[in-house]
Amino acid sequence: DEIEAVVAALRKGEISGSFGDTIPQFERQFAEYCGCKHGVAVSSGTTALHLAVAATGIGRGDEVLVSACTNVATALGVFHHGAVTVPVDSEKTSWNLDLDLIESLITPRTRAMIPVHLYGHPVDMTVLCKIASQHGLLVIEDCAESHGATCRGKMTGSFGNMGCFSFYANKIITTGEGGMITTNDEAMAERLRLLRNMA
Repeated sequence: DEIEAVVAALRKGEISGSFGDTIPQFERQFAEYCGCKHGVAVSSGTTALHLAVAATGIGRGDEVLVSACTNVATALGVFHHGAVTVPVDSEKTSWNLDLDLIESLITPRTRAMIPVHLYGHPVDMTVLCKIASQHGLLVIEDCAESHGATCRGKMTGSFGNMGCFSFYANKIITTGEGGMITTNDEAMAERLRLLRNMA
């Protein structure tokens, strides 16, 4: 089926994201699957994280709390914008960030949190989002390994301001390369589309 789909896209001239209906259809269907209004396809999960941070305006001097146990791409999404990555140590069961440590790490410069749903195990997003709301922080979910995972019946990628997925070869869903950002914020989705295409 996958080979036939690729050949069909090639026959229709859909050789890039700017041509045809295949990628926009994938964006719509994936966003709907996650319980979100918008999906923005990008070239990789790393790109998804990079654009998500860029779209928020986070920059030099800002701090972002990030799961300490993750691929370095999560931290690089913050670093490449001149902001400071603040690692949140892991709890012992899932190795996700320890929710009990978050508030002690928040400072006046903290702008956002990037929880990582490690190995498909969701962070307790109900608790994390409550903390974020109390402190006025943005939430960017790193969902690179959590396609289809739920927390209290709700899909990962639908809790925060944005969810960042990877479709790399070792992921649950793969397109060889590729990634996706999900969001319910229409203005954010438009900004992400602008940023992915040279702004």
